[in-house]
Amino acid sequence: MAIGLTASVMAAPLAAQSYQCRMPKTVSAPAIVPDGPVRRLPVTGYTMALSWSPEFCRPREGQRAHALQCSRDNGRFGFVLHGFWPESARSWPQWCPTARRPTGAAIARQLCASPSPRLVARQWAKHGSCSGWNSRTYFRVSNILFDSLRFPDFDRLSRKPDLTAGDVRGWFLAANGGWRRDAIGVKLNARGWLEEVRLCYNRRFRPEACDRRRFGPADNAAVRIWRGL
Repeated sequence: MAIGLTASVMAAPLAAQSYQCRMPKTVSAPAIVPDGPVRRLPVTGYTMALSWSPEFCRPREGQRAHALQCSRDNGRFGFVLHGFWPESARSWPQWCPTARRPTGAAIARQLCASPSPRLVARQWAKHGSCSGWNSRTYFRVSNILFDSLRFPDFDRLSRKPDLTAGDVRGWFLAANGGWRRDAIGVKLNARGWLEEVRLCYNRRFRPEACDRRRFGPADNAAVRIWRGL
C-alpha cells in the first residue's frame, strides 16, 4: 500500500499529550469478541477520535481496568488516540473478519498514544480490520497522523468564560494550519463536558467536512472542560 501522506501533514511535531509516559515493552494481547454486525463497506474517508483523558478518567481513576491511563503511575495524559476509523458514506465498516491480530509487543508500542491494551486490540479488530491494511500499517498510519497534530493548551482554554464548541474548534484550528473548522467535530457528554475531538479526513488523509453525526454540537453550544486534579 502506498501511504499518500503529504509533507504538510507530517511537518508539525507532536505537542506531547503523554507526560512522562512509561509503559511495558510487551503486554498480553486481549481477545476481542465482536459486539455488533459485520459491515463490509467501501472506505470513503476516515475519522480520528481524540479522547480527552481527564474527563474519561474522572469516574474511573480508582478502577483497576483503567489503571494504565488513569492511575498516573504510568504518566499523565491529555488527548489520547481513541481510534482511527474508516468511514463509508453515511455509515462505517466494522468487524471485518480477519485472522490477523497484533502481537503483545505491537500493542505495547501504542500505549503512550492509546493507554489501554484492550482499547488498542479492539480498535484493530473493529475498525482496522476493515481498512484494507495489516495491523502494522494501520497503527503506522494512525501514529503518523496523530504525531502530526499540535494540541493547544486545553487547561488554559477550560478557564475561558462562556466556553463554547466554537472555541474548542477555533483553538484547535489556530494550532493546526491547514485544517478547516468544518472538519473538527466535538463530542460532549450529557452534562456538557468535553469527551472527544473528532477529526474528519478524506481518503487522501486531508481534512474534509464532517457530516452531522461526527461534527456534533453547533459552535454556540456551551462546553465545559474538566482539567483533572
